[in-house]
Amino acid sequence: MRIIRLILGIVIIVQGFQAHQWMFVALGGLFTLMPLFNVGCCSTAGCGTNYSSRKPTGTEDITYEEVKSK
Repeated sequence: MRIIRLILGIVIIVQGFQAHQWMFVALGGLFTLMPLFNVGCCSTAGCGTNYSSRKPTGTEDITYEEVKSK
């Protein structure tokens, strides 16, 4: 994903320079800097999942009941 963002940023910068659209150059700079500095939406654990860290306290006895067939 980082490589795709880097390539996309470079393409946007080049297109911005060719069209003299400086806002696109700035946007391309943003897309280029994100993979270079390894930042994004998940850089501050924004995509973290909630999970329980409880460990089993012990073993439980399991009882089985025999089923007889006719």
